[in-house]
Amino acid sequence: MDYATMLGDSFAYTKDAIVGKWKQYLLFLIATLLLTIPLLGYSLKVFRGEKPAPEVDGWGTLIIDGIKYAIISIIWVIPCFIIAMFVIGAGILAYVENPAALVEIIGGVLIGIVVLLIVAAITGLFATIGVIRFARTGSMGEAFNFSAIIETIGRIGWVNYIIAMIVIIIVEMVFIGVIEALNFIVSPYLGLFIEFLLLAPLTLLMSRYFCLIYDSADST
Repeated sequence: MDYATMLGDSFAYTKDAIVGKWKQYLLFLIATLLLTIPLLGYSLKVFRGEKPAPEVDGWGTLIIDGIKYAIISIIWVIPCFIIAMFVIGAGILAYVENPAALVEIIGGVLIGIVVLLIVAAITGLFATIGVIRFARTGSMGEAFNFSAIIETIGRIGWVNYIIAMIVIIIVEMVFIGVIEALNFIVSPYLGLFIEFLLLAPLTLLMSRYFCLIYDSADST
């Protein structure tokens, strides 16, 4: 898997969708303002492999698809939510019963956080493929078709897939780091404004990148 080529394609895809197209970019900003719901719906169009980047139109469909995307994401997050609530609840209860055991309680909470992060990472791997399956089939049930998801990841290659996800996480962290630096050096308001301006392009870039990962299953 050529990660550099995939990133280059994703950047070019995003550039072609926005640079020199201020009206479309304005529509992206409007989609961002609407709680990003239409933006999620637009991501599904990208997941379907549409190239070049599709127009921002059909707002009714974008909103409905975006809501479906959000529902699927929430369902995938439920295991992490349950673990987080258990860790927090258990930590609070243990402290109330025995405040003197604070060090042990903190240790237990840290272990719980590690478990939470591991589950979140695994869930993220499955959820990404699941959402693209939904985009391709139109069936929300396919977003949770574990056997099909595992088969797809197997054809991509687990190592290839994990490395590809790490690469895009690094790109996202660089983006977040720049925003945080601006928040600290200049003004938190400037950072928030730039984040608002760049959220749609970053979403578009990541959506295209995930689409390429998914399609690589058919080229192996």
